[in-house]
Amino acid sequence: MSRTLFLNLTTKDVSRASDFYTALGFELVPDFTNEQAACVKINDQLFAMLVSESFFSTIVTDHIAWTGTGAAYALSAESREEVDELVQKALATGGQKAKDPQDEGFMYGWSFLDPDGHHWEVMWMDPNAGAA
Repeated sequence: MSRTLFLNLTTKDVSRASDFYTALGFELVPDFTNEQAACVKINDQLFAMLVSESFFSTIVTDHIAWTGTGAAYALSAESREEVDELVQKALATGGQKAKDPQDEGFMYGWSFLDPDGHHWEVMWMDPNAGAA
């Protein structure tokens, strides 16, 4: 059975966050979007729910952590070029560089922070690297 993952990401501005993720090429899902939250389809099994701070506080039982990195979300890419393209789009539309590109030969990645500080790692791995 395959599972679908919905990441609930807090945002201080649902509209700004929606604009950022759609500029990266992800699809807004209007049926699950309103003033309190926006649903962005990353692929068929991964969705980001961009949730306003006030609405998010009704979901969690503890306080919202706005400082530091609570998680890093790793997203695969089809090629090194796609890694660079996605991160460059993120930087051009309000994201910030998290780290410099990391090249391990068989694996290449680069990371960015979205406008709310959520850490995304975009990575490519050579599909033949583990083949014997």
